[in-house]
Amino acid sequence: MDVRIEQLRFAREGRAVLDIPSLLLRGNRTTVVLGPNGAGKTTLLRVIAGLERAHSGRVAAVDDHGREETIAVRAIAYVFQENVFLRRSVRANLELGLRLRGLPRLDRARLIDDAATLLGITHLLERRADRISIGEGRRASLARALCLRAPLVLLDEPLAGLDTPTYARLLEDLPRVIGAFGGTTILVTHDREEALRLGDDLVVLAGGQVRAGGDKRDVIVSPGTSAVAEILGYTVLETNGGRVAVRPGALRPGAGPFEFWMIVDEVIELIDRREILGRIGGVRARAAASAGESPCAGDRILVHATQVCELRDTR
Repeated sequence: MDVRIEQLRFAREGRAVLDIPSLLLRGNRTTVVLGPNGAGKTTLLRVIAGLERAHSGRVAAVDDHGREETIAVRAIAYVFQENVFLRRSVRANLELGLRLRGLPRLDRARLIDDAATLLGITHLLERRADRISIGEGRRASLARALCLRAPLVLLDEPLAGLDTPTYARLLEDLPRVIGAFGGTTILVTHDREEALRLGDDLVVLAGGQVRAGGDKRDVIVSPGTSAVAEILGYTVLETNGGRVAVRPGALRPGAGPFEFWMIVDEVIELIDRREILGRIGGVRARAAASAGESPCAGDRILVHATQVCELRDTR
């Protein structure tokens, strides 16, 4: 099912949190809502789930025939940003939603076993859910949502707060897990890499407003405005009276199609590469250092990009 949002307004303590005139989240795809902290991402999920009441507007499910209806609670599986469990076994926590839906015992057992196997937590099923690690808890939360086989799955920063090895493993596993949901998935994050790896569609949210939206590739290739480009990790630079966006990692020392002068701040030695950090017209930028390239702090060097995105706005 699609999710259609129209004339949505939400405020908290007199401050506008969401102002979305129109937004269609396409069904049977994964839409990633990307934005900085405070953009309204979690509030948007909570409004879609019915956990928050909008001051105006509507959120509706749209079926394959274009018919709209209110999204039923039973149609939603929600994975919160923080692990929330009863002080019972992992199995009992996974089973709770299935019991509320009235599923027979054998069906409950089958769904739990399938989800636990996919998430790699079968060895945790009899453990107390409030005594497992954060990473294990995140997998258990995803398994609990998967058990429900809901047509709409809402994931609130599913990788937040994990240590680096756990983050890397779960990021690698998430596309397969999301595919197993088999419905419409809406995931919010502030991380560009997560958005690129996990989404089919991309919505860029800032200040409670949708700044860009559509197929992931279209949004990435043509960010349109400085605000969107910066959220996507581009470096926004002035050139010939206009503004352009340079994708991450695209700047190189030396002459090229699109040239800029950089004042070097420092050179960082990384395991597999070196990076030059500096300023281009007062904007912080980084360029990949060529072999044998060793500029010093304060040096003025020429850097280039082979391709840039032209932006519509000016400052």
